[in-house]
Amino acid sequence: MSAVCLLLLLLPVVSAQTYRWGPCPTPKIQPGFSLQEYLGRWYEIEKLPASFEKGKCIEANYAVRTDGTIRVVNSQFYKDKVRTVEGTAVVHDPREPAKLGVSFSYFTPYSPYWVLSTDYSSLSVVYSCYDILRIFHVEYAWILGRARFLPDETVDYARQLLMNEGIDLFKMRDTDQTGCKD
Repeated sequence: MSAVCLLLLLLPVVSAQTYRWGPCPTPKIQPGFSLQEYLGRWYEIEKLPASFEKGKCIEANYAVRTDGTIRVVNSQFYKDKVRTVEGTAVVHDPREPAKLGVSFSYFTPYSPYWVLSTDYSSLSVVYSCYDILRIFHVEYAWILGRARFLPDETVDYARQLLMNEGIDLFKMRDTDQTGCKD
């Protein structure tokens, strides 16, 4: 009975997300990932729906702190103003540096942030997934660019990479990057 109650409580949360039945898939990650090359600004090109991203001009900026953690600053233009949130990313296992964990609060656990593919200079494909009682999972996927706009063939390549890993892109949407200030 308590599992059913938990599921009913979670449904409003996941309704603004992308969820699928069964446990999370385990896509391949970027081999030989270099965090140093990954640092800096990335613009969101496309994403699976995320309740915490409702605006436009969405971007993320990554920098190493003196304690070795990664400072993550996400920003978006929403309801007539720029809104930012700062978080922390960590590499849990140095043998798999492309599998990061990200948290935006001291009270929440680190969320998966897996870099599936990047060339460091123009494109990054990122995936995140949570199992809910191994009954279903909530997943996120982002196509990021070093520029606000990427050529169609680059976005098509990123989408194909996600699909090849079994990630359903039916709900994938463009991020509005028009009229943004740098």
